[in-house]
Amino acid sequence: MTVNLTLALTAAALLGCGTYLVLERSLTRVLVGLVMIGNGTSIAFLVAGGPSGRAPIVAKDGDTTGLSDPLPQAMVLTAIVIMLATVAFVLAMAYRSWQLNGHDDVQDDVEDDIIRRLATSDVTSEAYEATTSDFPGDDSSGDPGQGPDDDPLVADEAEIRS
Repeated sequence: MTVNLTLALTAAALLGCGTYLVLERSLTRVLVGLVMIGNGTSIAFLVAGGPSGRAPIVAKDGDTTGLSDPLPQAMVLTAIVIMLATVAFVLAMAYRSWQLNGHDDVQDDVEDDIIRRLATSDVTSEAYEATTSDFPGDDSSGDPGQGPDDDPLVADEAEIRS
């Protein structure tokens, strides 16, 4: 079984370029990248299936030499149908984005930006430590006779807190 080097390199180039395009912000480039990944995967399946041969119909004698493997061909047909549905979905998203915004670039999420800024300033850690304590109801005043509203506690409550 020999592998066609040209087809293997073509599949690798399509997969590499497709991966690069999928990582872009423009939905049109993502669409082209998905098509390239689908075509590269299909070529890789056909290369892995081996050289072409006769139709895979086994004769009465049971001799299977020279027959092509039907499994990669069936998987490629399935991959083509899946890629058709994926391309239709991304094309619909790009069209809707163009209608709403006038461009097809994917925007940053506002919530992601807020989380990123909070993580860089480490505000969430300080806020968490400021609101937590070892004991429930502890106001960190140090005086067990005073409640959180500066009202004197009843004797039983003071014993429970201390």
